[in-house]
Amino acid sequence: MKKLNPMTTMQPQLLELFRAACEARERSYSPYSGHKVGAAIRMSDGSIFTGCNVENSSYGGTICAERVAVQKAVSEGHLAVKEVMVVTASTPPWPPCGMCRQVVAEFASPGETVRLHTSNLQGEHESFDFEELFPRAFTPGHLLKQK
Repeated sequence: MKKLNPMTTMQPQLLELFRAACEARERSYSPYSGHKVGAAIRMSDGSIFTGCNVENSSYGGTICAERVAVQKAVSEGHLAVKEVMVVTASTPPWPPCGMCRQVVAEFASPGETVRLHTSNLQGEHESFDFEELFPRAFTPGHLLKQK
Protein backbone atom coordinates (compact mmCIF):
# COMPACT_ATOMS: atom_id res chain seq x y z
CA MET A 1 0.00 0.00 0.00
CA LYS A 2 1.46 3.32 -1.04
CA LYS A 3 1.27 6.31 1.30
CA LEU A 4 0.96 9.39 -0.87
CA ASN A 5 -0.54 12.79 -1.33
CA PRO A 6 -3.23 12.09 -3.93
CA MET A 7 -3.29 15.71 -5.05
CA THR A 8 0.33 15.64 -6.17
CA THR A 9 1.06 12.03 -7.10
CA MET A 10 -2.03 10.69 -8.87
CA GLN A 11 -2.25 10.86 -12.63
CA PRO A 12 -4.83 13.47 -13.75
CA GLN A 13 -7.50 10.93 -14.76
CA LEU A 14 -7.15 9.04 -11.47
CA LEU A 15 -7.16 12.28 -9.50
CA GLU A 16 -10.40 13.19 -11.27
CA LEU A 17 -11.99 9.96 -9.99
CA PHE A 18 -10.55 10.46 -6.50
CA ARG A 19 -11.98 13.97 -6.23
CA ALA A 20 -15.37 12.84 -7.52
CA ALA A 21 -15.48 9.96 -5.02
CA CYS A 22 -14.46 12.27 -2.15
CA GLU A 23 -17.22 14.69 -3.06
CA ALA A 24 -19.78 11.87 -3.23
CA ARG A 25 -18.52 10.52 0.11
CA GLU A 26 -19.50 13.80 1.77
CA ARG A 27 -23.14 13.13 0.81
CA SER A 28 -23.14 9.72 2.52
CA TYR A 29 -26.14 8.87 4.66
CA SER A 30 -24.49 6.67 7.28
CA PRO A 31 -26.10 7.27 10.70
CA TYR A 32 -25.87 3.61 11.74
CA SER A 33 -22.31 2.61 10.85
CA GLY A 34 -20.77 6.07 10.92
CA HIS A 35 -18.61 5.07 7.94
CA LYS A 36 -18.83 7.32 4.90
CA VAL A 37 -17.94 5.75 1.56
CA GLY A 38 -17.73 7.43 -1.83
CA ALA A 39 -17.31 5.86 -5.24
CA ALA A 40 -16.69 7.16 -8.72
CA ILE A 41 -16.80 5.01 -11.83
CA ARG A 42 -15.54 5.81 -15.29
CA MET A 43 -17.44 4.21 -18.12
CA SER A 44 -15.90 3.06 -21.41
CA ASP A 45 -17.12 6.28 -23.09
CA GLY A 46 -15.26 8.37 -20.47
CA SER A 47 -18.32 9.54 -18.54
CA ILE A 48 -18.11 9.49 -14.74
CA PHE A 49 -20.83 8.57 -12.26
CA THR A 50 -20.62 8.83 -8.49
CA GLY A 51 -22.32 7.29 -5.51
CA CYS A 52 -22.27 7.28 -1.74
CA ASN A 53 -23.42 4.68 0.74
CA VAL A 54 -27.05 5.11 1.81
CA GLU A 55 -27.93 3.26 5.00
CA ASN A 56 -31.38 2.23 6.15
CA SER A 57 -32.72 1.38 9.59
CA SER A 58 -33.78 -2.03 8.26
CA TYR A 59 -30.10 -2.65 7.30
CA GLY A 60 -31.14 -4.85 4.35
CA GLY A 61 -32.23 -1.67 2.57
CA THR A 62 -28.71 -0.25 2.77
CA ILE A 63 -26.86 0.22 -0.51
CA CYS A 64 -23.14 0.68 -1.02
CA ALA A 65 -21.54 3.60 -2.83
CA GLU A 66 -20.28 1.44 -5.69
CA ARG A 67 -23.74 0.07 -6.48
CA VAL A 68 -25.27 3.55 -6.31
CA ALA A 69 -22.75 4.75 -8.91
CA VAL A 70 -23.36 1.76 -11.19
CA GLN A 71 -27.14 2.10 -10.93
CA LYS A 72 -26.93 5.81 -11.76
CA ALA A 73 -24.84 4.97 -14.83
CA VAL A 74 -27.15 2.20 -15.99
CA SER A 75 -30.23 4.39 -15.46
CA GLU A 76 -28.63 6.91 -17.82
CA GLY A 77 -27.91 4.27 -20.48
CA HIS A 78 -24.24 3.58 -19.72
CA LEU A 79 -23.49 -0.12 -19.40
CA ALA A 80 -19.70 -0.55 -19.59
CA VAL A 81 -17.62 0.11 -16.44
CA LYS A 82 -13.93 0.70 -17.14
CA GLU A 83 -12.58 2.02 -13.83
CA VAL A 84 -13.73 2.19 -10.19
CA MET A 85 -12.48 4.39 -7.33
CA VAL A 86 -13.61 3.78 -3.74
CA VAL A 87 -12.72 6.30 -1.00
CA THR A 88 -13.09 5.75 2.75
CA ALA A 89 -11.51 7.23 5.86
CA SER A 90 -10.44 3.77 7.01
CA THR A 91 -6.91 2.39 7.22
CA PRO A 92 -6.32 0.45 5.11
CA PRO A 93 -8.82 1.68 2.48
CA TRP A 94 -11.78 -0.64 2.01
CA PRO A 95 -12.27 -2.68 -1.14
CA PRO A 96 -15.76 -3.27 -2.54
CA CYS A 97 -17.91 -5.86 -0.75
CA GLY A 98 -18.91 -9.10 -2.48
CA MET A 99 -22.23 -7.78 -3.73
CA CYS A 100 -20.57 -4.70 -5.22
CA ARG A 101 -17.96 -6.90 -6.88
CA GLN A 102 -20.73 -8.91 -8.50
CA VAL A 103 -22.49 -5.77 -9.75
CA VAL A 104 -19.25 -4.38 -11.21
CA ALA A 105 -18.63 -7.77 -12.88
CA GLU A 106 -22.09 -7.57 -14.47
CA PHE A 107 -21.29 -4.24 -16.10
CA ALA A 108 -17.55 -4.63 -16.76
CA SER A 109 -16.60 -3.17 -20.11
CA PRO A 110 -16.42 -6.13 -22.54
CA GLY A 111 -12.92 -6.88 -23.76
CA GLU A 112 -11.31 -4.36 -21.41
CA THR A 113 -9.55 -4.75 -18.08
CA VAL A 114 -11.47 -2.96 -15.36
CA ARG A 115 -9.13 -1.11 -12.97
CA LEU A 116 -10.07 -0.81 -9.31
CA HIS A 117 -8.60 1.84 -7.03
CA THR A 118 -9.04 2.11 -3.27
CA SER A 119 -7.96 5.15 -1.33
CA ASN A 120 -8.47 6.80 2.01
CA LEU A 121 -8.34 10.35 3.26
CA GLN A 122 -4.94 9.68 4.89
CA GLY A 123 -3.31 9.17 1.50
CA GLU A 124 -3.06 5.39 1.29
CA HIS A 125 -3.84 4.16 -2.19
CA GLU A 126 -3.89 0.89 -4.07
CA SER A 127 -4.73 0.02 -7.68
CA PHE A 128 -5.20 -3.35 -9.30
CA ASP A 129 -7.07 -5.17 -12.04
CA PHE A 130 -10.60 -6.06 -10.99
CA GLU A 131 -9.97 -9.72 -11.81
CA GLU A 132 -7.30 -9.82 -9.08
CA LEU A 133 -9.99 -8.93 -6.55
CA PHE A 134 -12.74 -11.05 -8.08
CA PRO A 135 -11.34 -13.89 -10.19
CA ARG A 136 -13.69 -16.12 -12.17
CA ALA A 137 -16.71 -13.89 -11.57
CA PHE A 138 -20.15 -15.10 -12.60
CA THR A 139 -21.10 -12.91 -15.56
CA PRO A 140 -23.91 -12.67 -18.11
CA GLY A 141 -21.77 -14.81 -20.40
CA HIS A 142 -22.35 -17.81 -18.15
CA LEU A 143 -26.07 -17.65 -18.83
CA LEU A 144 -25.45 -17.76 -22.57
CA LYS A 145 -23.40 -20.95 -22.48
CA GLN A 146 -25.05 -24.16 -23.59
CA LYS A 147 -25.20 -27.24 -21.37
